[in-house]
Amino acid sequence: MQAEQTETDSAQDLLARIAQGETAALERFYDQYHARVYAFALSRLGNTADAADILNEVMLEVWRHANRFEGRSRPLTWVLGIAHHKAIDQLRRRKEPHVDVDEVDIPDDVPTAADALAGLEDAERVRQCVEKLSAAHRLVVHLAFYDDLSYPEIAVLADCPVGTVKTRMFHARQLLKRCLAGWTKISGQHRP
Repeated sequence: MQAEQTETDSAQDLLARIAQGETAALERFYDQYHARVYAFALSRLGNTADAADILNEVMLEVWRHANRFEGRSRPLTWVLGIAHHKAIDQLRRRKEPHVDVDEVDIPDDVPTAADALAGLEDAERVRQCVEKLSAAHRLVVHLAFYDDLSYPEIAVLADCPVGTVKTRMFHARQLLKRCLAGWTKISGQHRP
């Protein structure tokens, strides 16, 4: 926890220095956050070029508006919030259809890879099941499990109440359980 607090304080200091126009502070901030912002954008958009564009847009936004960081959240939450809104704009430009949780149909026809290692096979199964979730469910799963954010932090990023985050997480877990159970049936394996 102490290391996380030091990182947060350091990032807050960097943001204050960026607001003053210090390019070296932006470089350090970029070094600290570029991988997480890129991974977040890639998970939302599924396209490396679009994720790189979002990363660049986010860092430009940080450069231009670092003075808007008020310290009400962690710097990571703030920067991922910017990335979230940029990704939504990108998805709107693509005009992808909205999928409601009640309309999600998870097929059980995904083949297994008998020659893959069990751990890699399981990871691939989870990845594919996560990809089948709606955008809202993928977002809460990604932020909770990959970015290790709390429900209140996710609520800030998703611009919804904490209760909605909890509901989305509940439904996402149920859908993932069904999807992963389908894998077990197909492969004939019985795992606990």
